[in-house]
Amino acid sequence: MRDLPLISDPNLIVGMEHAEDAGVYKLHDDLAIIQTVDFFTPIVDDPYTFGQIAVTNALSDVYAMGGKPLTAVNIVCFPVKTMDMSILRQILQGGLDKMREAGVLLIGGHSVEDEEPKYGVSVVGVVHPDRVVFNRGGKVGDKLILTKPLGTGIVSTALKAGLADEALVAESTKCMTTLNRKAAELMLEIADINACTDITGFGFLGHACEMVEDSDVGMLIHASSVPFFPGIKEFVEKEIVPGGLERNRQYRSQFIEVAPACPDWLVDILFDPQTAGGLLIALPESHAATLIDRMHADGIVEAAIVGEIISEPKGKIRLICP
Repeated sequence: MRDLPLISDPNLIVGMEHAEDAGVYKLHDDLAIIQTVDFFTPIVDDPYTFGQIAVTNALSDVYAMGGKPLTAVNIVCFPVKTMDMSILRQILQGGLDKMREAGVLLIGGHSVEDEEPKYGVSVVGVVHPDRVVFNRGGKVGDKLILTKPLGTGIVSTALKAGLADEALVAESTKCMTTLNRKAAELMLEIADINACTDITGFGFLGHACEMVEDSDVGMLIHASSVPFFPGIKEFVEKEIVPGGLERNRQYRSQFIEVAPACPDWLVDILFDPQTAGGLLIALPESHAATLIDRMHADGIVEAAIVGEIISEPKGKIRLICP
């Protein structure tokens, strides 16, 4: 998509130039809108839960940029001739309930007939033009905080194969239906947030690469500090992983230096494509412990310091294991 011709505009704060989480357009000196869209096929069996996950995933783009989501428009593809309409109603109800939880108003939508159901939303949010949080901008010495565990792609693949137990599926589902709203609110209480992104389809390492590529800084990740769902190691070792994991690895492996002590299964988890994943936040070391403590106190118990911004290698990630 990067070869598409770009249109410049003095009010366009964030466009297609970089792999940002959403677009940002300034309306006034003190007001800008954030716009994003996301939709996908079901990754869980329950229609209501699928609707919740799809909305949670789309809203994360706004939270990651420091914004407040306001309105949403449904995007629906559904096989009306082969699937009961009650299923669609459950999907939409799940999405609507999650919007209500987020304080977002559903203002319309569009649907088409398709052989495979798909659901998502286009979201509009607001932010002060001077307070947009970009996915780049981390400074040497910044600590990196990840707010949710990894593994939703692996769990979804194991579920489709009939191998994931109920407890693991429940834990993954809870993660995917938890809004990043509270994490973002706590983040914004810290004045010196230098960068943030949400972890989705490109996996932890893919989105981490976006934070440092073509920049004057690099990133050090302590792989053993990255939270992930217990029990997924055995799936990875048996190669029960989503196809997107290998695509993520092929696309980004040249930008990642893996220490010999890091086991292959753990590196695989770091490439796992996520749905409605957590926020990856770069902030000064002096504020990192405070933010972690606040997150843990407010129920974001998996949040962890997973690495730091370093001066070398520029534009790349060093992955180490103690």
